[in-house]
Amino acid sequence: MEAEAQAESVESESLSQDPQKKKKVKSVAEGPRLRELGLADAITLGNAACGIGAILLGFRYALEGGRFAVWYAFVLLIGALICDIADGWVARSRRASPFGGDLDSLSDVISFGVAPACLAYALGLRGGWDCVILVFFVCCGVARLARYNVMADSMRSASGKVSHYEGTPIPTSLLVVAFMAALFGMGDAPDHLTAWQ
Repeated sequence: MEAEAQAESVESESLSQDPQKKKKVKSVAEGPRLRELGLADAITLGNAACGIGAILLGFRYALEGGRFAVWYAFVLLIGALICDIADGWVARSRRASPFGGDLDSLSDVISFGVAPACLAYALGLRGGWDCVILVFFVCCGVARLARYNVMADSMRSASGKVSHYEGTPIPTSLLVVAFMAALFGMGDAPDHLTAWQ
């Protein structure tokens, strides 16, 4: 008890001496709670929900069959793209926050990285090299979004907007999903793409 009181007094003393520390601690401690999320954040969570739904439907198809599950998963990924576009538009027209930017990146990893890889696996890309390629695909998306989050401030113009992007945005993975949907619709989805099983 006495040690806790000493630690609190040392912490409050160091905070009173350094106003920057106090500001930093206050901003972390008072991060947004669920009831404080803005409209853009709610739309971003819709993006994540669509991605998770697509993953679960892919699992359902892999376990039980039923082509409807895959078609619903494809539709949910289109919904995720709509939410991703909408949350960016809403965030630019309102107050943008670092929390919203990180939330957007995490949602994008789910919807445009993990979900397409899970769908590809559910559709039959289960060979050894297929799995290596799918893992590499997701890791590239994660690394690209992490790099963007770190570099975004340095790429902002005087107006506050990001002046340019480096790399391919992760939502372009939906082109691969569209290709998978076309193969699935024609009944030509391969069992595996590579020889190593």
